[in-house]
Amino acid sequence: MALDRKTPNDLNAFWMPFTANRQFKKNPRMFVGAKDMHYTTSDGRQVLDGTAGLWCCNAGHCRPKITEAIQKQAAELDYAPAFQMGHPAAFELANRIIDIAPEGMEHVFYTNSGSESVETALKLAIAYHRARGDGARTRLIGRERGYHGVNFGGISVGGIVTNRKVFGPLVPGVDHMPHTHLPDQNAFTRGQPENGAYLADELERIVALHGAETIAAVIVEPMAGSTGVLLPPKGYLQKLREITKKHGILLIFDEVITGFGRLGSAFAAQHYGVTPDMMTTAKGLTNGVIPMGAVLTSAEVHDAFMNGPEHMIELFHGYTYSGNPIAAAAGIATLETYKEEGLFERAAELAPYWEDALHSLKGTRHVIDIRNEGLIGAVELEPIAGEPTKRAFSAFLKAYEKGILIRTTGDIIAMSPPLIISKEQIDQLVGTLKEVLETLD
Repeated sequence: MALDRKTPNDLNAFWMPFTANRQFKKNPRMFVGAKDMHYTTSDGRQVLDGTAGLWCCNAGHCRPKITEAIQKQAAELDYAPAFQMGHPAAFELANRIIDIAPEGMEHVFYTNSGSESVETALKLAIAYHRARGDGARTRLIGRERGYHGVNFGGISVGGIVTNRKVFGPLVPGVDHMPHTHLPDQNAFTRGQPENGAYLADELERIVALHGAETIAAVIVEPMAGSTGVLLPPKGYLQKLREITKKHGILLIFDEVITGFGRLGSAFAAQHYGVTPDMMTTAKGLTNGVIPMGAVLTSAEVHDAFMNGPEHMIELFHGYTYSGNPIAAAAGIATLETYKEEGLFERAAELAPYWEDALHSLKGTRHVIDIRNEGLIGAVELEPIAGEPTKRAFSAFLKAYEKGILIRTTGDIIAMSPPLIISKEQIDQLVGTLKEVLETLD
């Protein structure tokens, strides 16, 4: 039964994640409903979703097929243990994921979130080398300004300072490559920038410093989303793949944001033509409706564990809710919705229109850069001197009042609308944002 109250009578108990709690609780912004491209606020306004929730509601909100699948599964089989037992939906969903995955991805390990997917992939990488008798390979390489969730492994390989600095010592044996953002060379680039493939060569320097024999894996987002839509320069991911293969290092793509159609292909690996050894996913897997994640692995990674007596557990890792029946049902219905409505193809078709709309903001007050790929875009604002993040946060608040939902990271506005967005709604989203920017101090 839905909660009848539109506004809770006490906001104190809930410690909100990634939120300015004191500011929010003085003037709360409450959603009480959603349908397709819009949220409904507690005061009855419609807000156009320019962020697909948190990069996750790729098919829009409250889609009937997904809702019905959840209802049916909850009434039929609400929970089944994932340890030493199974249920059909988990196997069916895994098969369907592999059907749309890049060639070479053959196995699925379920988690409950992007953070857990990253943690799982990092553990698999280290355990893989140990299973092959190469136990000295324990070092992990991430990238500056990378985001890989909020567990200790994820923030260790991640490179967002504010996510790391207050939590003390992190996982040891981690190093970082430089990020790919070169504003002096690539400002206002449409799609992949021309300059910067050489940044991948920094991996060779790190290998020389530590020794390839100590490095288990490199993890990168093909396109870094949460840190402000930082695109891979042309040739960059290809060079990373070449270097990792040369040195026997596993390559992990964090596709929690880019997976399930965001760039116009099922996965960014296909969009960019580079296949890693593992991929982490979540978000769009269930359209954000129910928590679920998955790590996709190659046969080589999986098969390294399939040794020893058959009655023995091969990998001592997993979660109570791995492959949860209701989440699996939601995942199957989500993939069916994507396919039946051609949403991946729709994203690819809309991408040029989205690009033109975004870049129409060039010259707008405070805008110093615009970046885009697929149905993702970023508008970077000149910070207020001495008050970083304040200008973008002001834009977020004003945009909400004007009926659009955007997301900010630092002084960057990020947008990633559901793949069902129309051209008219793109015009509304960008046009309203322009109005907001023109009013900012």
